[in-house]
Amino acid sequence: MSISYFRTAQTLVTGTGSISKIGEEAQKLKATKVMIITDKVIRQTGLLSKVIAPLEESGLVIDILDDVVPEPPFENLEEMITGLQGKDYDLLVGVGGGSALDITKVLSIMLTNKENVRDFVGIEKVQNEGVPTILVPTTSGTGSEVTYNAIFTDLRDQVKKGIVSAYLLPKVAIVDPELTLTVPPSVTAATGMDALVHAIESYTAIRAGELTDGIALHAIKLISRSLRKAVYNGKDLKAREDMAMGSLLAGISLGNAGVGAVHALAYPLGGKFKVPHGVANSLLLPFVMKYNAVADLEKFAEVAKAMGENIEGLSLREAADCAVQALAKLSQDVGIPSTLKEVGVTAEDIPGLAEEASKIDRLLHNNPRWLTVREIKKIYEEAYGTAEVPSLATT
Repeated sequence: MSISYFRTAQTLVTGTGSISKIGEEAQKLKATKVMIITDKVIRQTGLLSKVIAPLEESGLVIDILDDVVPEPPFENLEEMITGLQGKDYDLLVGVGGGSALDITKVLSIMLTNKENVRDFVGIEKVQNEGVPTILVPTTSGTGSEVTYNAIFTDLRDQVKKGIVSAYLLPKVAIVDPELTLTVPPSVTAATGMDALVHAIESYTAIRAGELTDGIALHAIKLISRSLRKAVYNGKDLKAREDMAMGSLLAGISLGNAGVGAVHALAYPLGGKFKVPHGVANSLLLPFVMKYNAVADLEKFAEVAKAMGENIEGLSLREAADCAVQALAKLSQDVGIPSTLKEVGVTAEDIPGLAEEASKIDRLLHNNPRWLTVREIKKIYEEAYGTAEVPSLATT
């Protein structure tokens, strides 16, 4: 058995109504003055009242910063860092989707480290532990509440970049499916598919292992059986519970096994074309899966089984292809764009996208099959030209 590490949030609080425990958890951290970090949409929904009430009951002083923007650029982060300088908060609470949670994690370390935030891009470059954080996701998708990654858009290079540090892990993650009941169908679809990408990529990744495989497979099962219901009947609490737990488990698996080529190819789409992260991942996943499947037919057959597909009597190749086609169908059913054309990419853009994606070694080195610029370009071309994913039997 090879050496591995397993990291996640220090404390996980899950279940319907679990947000009521946030005051207790803040007291355990000996917090006195709290900054809640969120966005204006979350503030307008009224969800913050569910967070604020138990914190106030615990006697904490609370401020709110709602300047988070979707798919945040470094500039948004830097403005918020400036606004917190000299403040004496002893707890940061992130409430929202992945953007709010990622910003909260980085603001935490910027209160205790003097370097420029861009100096921390890369792996384990943070020197000092940050201010304690409690992260509260309001979507079921990114898994950011249990990962030590934070992703931002670099407007200079038009690509997404990550800060990776164990110091980004929160003290507490609270995952309450009731907070996701008002998420609109399009966001439910994109974030839910994003969680499924995390589960599938981390299950088939080079760094996958016994600790993450079972977690990832159960996440695939939960998301596959409930995403359509959550999208088309958002008040279905059981579906929302499945999605919340599936997203959390996928995040735990992602945080330890990592992801691969889907994310590497998606980052340039987000940076240059502003394609939302979940949409970019979902659009590319079937095409990358088709390319990767031959490198580990057994695992991709298990993906099909976890998705509820009947693979009895099929060869490994046929079963693996069943996973690819089922994924493409699920993505189509929940309304994710099927081609790069639909998100504004032209054929002339593809060579440049392939060059950018090929530079993301951190992710490509974890992919089950090696990709050069040539293979990346071919995948983009397939995703550009047709919504129909070629069968493994023809490749």
